[in-house]
Amino acid sequence: MAESVVVKQGAKTTEFTYSDYRDWNNKLNPAEAFYAGRMIEKQNGAVVRDITTTQTETGQMYVVMPVPASIKAAIQPTNQPPNWTLNADAKPPATQTAAAATPRLADGHPDMTGNWGGPPLAITGSGTRRCGPTQVKGGGIDPDVGCKDPMDNFWVDYEWISPSRFGPSRPVYKPEFWDKTQELDQWTNKYDPVMTCQPLGLPRQGTPTRIIQTPTDIIFFYNEYSDYGGGNYEYRDIPTDGRARPDTVEAYYYGLSIGKWEGDTLVIESTNFVDSTWYGRGGLFHSADMRMVEKLTRKGDEILYQMTIEDPDDLIEPWVMPDRILRARQGTPAIQHERAYCEVYETGKFTTQFRH
Repeated sequence: MAESVVVKQGAKTTEFTYSDYRDWNNKLNPAEAFYAGRMIEKQNGAVVRDITTTQTETGQMYVVMPVPASIKAAIQPTNQPPNWTLNADAKPPATQTAAAATPRLADGHPDMTGNWGGPPLAITGSGTRRCGPTQVKGGGIDPDVGCKDPMDNFWVDYEWISPSRFGPSRPVYKPEFWDKTQELDQWTNKYDPVMTCQPLGLPRQGTPTRIIQTPTDIIFFYNEYSDYGGGNYEYRDIPTDGRARPDTVEAYYYGLSIGKWEGDTLVIESTNFVDSTWYGRGGLFHSADMRMVEKLTRKGDEILYQMTIEDPDDLIEPWVMPDRILRARQGTPAIQHERAYCEVYETGKFTTQFRH
């Protein structure tokens, strides 16, 4: 929460001052993202801008801003934020450590069949972030914000808890699309495909929780609630018998996928996606020209899962997802239910940003 920034350029001195930080969002959608209520810009001592904040619509702050090393070295924060349980920088192990033997099919390829569980979401103890000094009712930055129990923060954090919102990897859009991602995020009740019962698509659906493999194909099954409250039971059937990619313009929620073996690694290339799904919460849209490459390498009771997404229409560069290690889960096979019933309601009343 910067208070003053001074920029000197020759004989010109520009000073920016910021004050009255608080959560200026609508009271029905607090975000605990503090924004300056007063911003003043002076040039050589003369006021050129004096801005007062009355209301914000804070969703995902999509900011791409490199910080020069000299600025980093000069930063001396006067107010340390409270310790959240957020673990945004945590990375899963990049190497497989399993010592068990790798099961194989008769053709020699590793058998991916089994129940699989990935690493936890990049946040620990969700819903238990402690109350910070800015949330003490009557004594913090915003006197209307109270926090008597850690669960109070869960309602604030809920719309932020999603793999796409936390690092260390996010899609980097071309600058002309930054406003679009903001608008989609702020109007998520209207635009998020999960609100109209559509499949989440990839990578939002997460990693498979059960795999069945034969010499000619491999089937991925996905659990519901993979996006922390969104998603349904879904599956993909991917041929691995060397067939050519069909020459079709038909589009699919989970793409048109073809697999091939490169040694002990299964490489899956997917195209022909619908453009109505999102990468994840935050208005992270994609085009119909999205191309996705997944690589699965089984070693013992672990699968190294890697994913790269290319979307030259919207992204500056390919989005390389962090490597994930899927680990075999013991017990009986995880039975996948049919896709649960989902009803779209109030479609004609999406005229506000109020969350239901």
